[in-house]
Amino acid sequence: MQVTETSSEGLKRKLTVIIGAAELGERLSSRLGEVKDRVQLKGFRKGKVPVEHIRKVYGRSLMAEVVEQAIRDTSVRAISDRKERAAATPDIELIEKGEIDNIINGKADLAYEMSFEVIPEIEIADFTSLKLERLVAEVDDEAVSKALTDLANRATSYEPEEGRAAKEGDRVAIDYSGTIGGEAFEGGTGEGLSLVLGNANFIPGFEVGLIGAKKGDRRDVKGTFPEAYPVKELAGKEAVFDVTVKEVERPVTPVVDEDFAKSMGLESLDKLKEAVSQQIGRELAGIARVKLKRELLDELDKAHTFELPPSLVAREFDNIWKELVRSLERGGKSLEDEEKPEDELRAEYRRIAERRVRLGLVVGEIGNRNKIDVSQDELRRALIEQARRYPGQEKLVYEFYEKTPGALADLRAPIFEDKVVDLILEGAKPVERKVSREKLIEEAEATTQS
Repeated sequence: MQVTETSSEGLKRKLTVIIGAAELGERLSSRLGEVKDRVQLKGFRKGKVPVEHIRKVYGRSLMAEVVEQAIRDTSVRAISDRKERAAATPDIELIEKGEIDNIINGKADLAYEMSFEVIPEIEIADFTSLKLERLVAEVDDEAVSKALTDLANRATSYEPEEGRAAKEGDRVAIDYSGTIGGEAFEGGTGEGLSLVLGNANFIPGFEVGLIGAKKGDRRDVKGTFPEAYPVKELAGKEAVFDVTVKEVERPVTPVVDEDFAKSMGLESLDKLKEAVSQQIGRELAGIARVKLKRELLDELDKAHTFELPPSLVAREFDNIWKELVRSLERGGKSLEDEEKPEDELRAEYRRIAERRVRLGLVVGEIGNRNKIDVSQDELRRALIEQARRYPGQEKLVYEFYEKTPGALADLRAPIFEDKVVDLILEGAKPVERKVSREKLIEEAEATTQS
């Protein structure tokens, strides 16, 4: 293999690689040796076909495989020998495309040109110089009390009550048929709908119109579709619904006592309070970590300046921009609806793309230098956790990760990043500051929005 650098500009490289016909011939002979015991042709016993006969029958197709593999092997080795790392898969182009037949027939050298961008040398900042603060919030009695109340509210059941006039918090069962301007519309009819009044599960005005209704009542109820309603034909329009009330049920919320604790699987109310307190503690610690991690990444971003591979920035920007457009479309909007002109938005999101690429390279470099790895067991646990998010579809989730290229890498990335963050925090030794639960949440939200 002969390698010649033909261009070097910034992080961009262009190399010419030549693989001699003799080397390709040796690779073909090796490949023939690999397949000879598996080939079965008419007139020969399996494994007894002469190599030259195999060459005559399959030589061309095997040589095509050899050429493809030779390009893969030599392109990787060419970069490795230069002690460089490609930022993405190199672009490969044969120099003499018309010679491909001669190359496959073993009569010509294989010459190709590879273009790629390299990952720059990154000087990692001293972790101990990073100024970080870890917020610590204790779980107070008020938080535990509120959590217990929320728990009881989620356990609320409903009981029918004859002659009851529906009020906020009650559950009603209804049949309804809606019209706009006297005309029925798609999706405007339903039977047996259960609705808790006051939960805002229907369009504005509808639930209010059912206050005071009793079982067996029939009412005309008005409601107005929001301006941002995803079905454009209905957005902002007032509808009239012919509603029949089939049932009115009053809420029955359990009292938070010993019996309630036992119904939740705990042996006593004190044990339930302890479990709730621990859960809140984990949630607060999680909020504090998210805030600390964001600040850590901000510090890493400020502490590192180096040239970024243009292709990585372009790819990241493209992903961000496409997601922005999709998000707007889901809300029935377009770029014209944004407060900023498109060129300002593109500049803003390009800066975000540059930040992500910079931090990705820094985190990757720190992880590689410290031999941080994600074990198969860690990946397996992450996959199980992902599958649990889709009850009843676990098999489909597993198949997706098994068959989709890059899916496992997407699952691995956040685990790797968190392990690198833990390593940095160990060296940075953040200063702890005790705050109230409300203050922690307030500062965390401010950090997320900045």
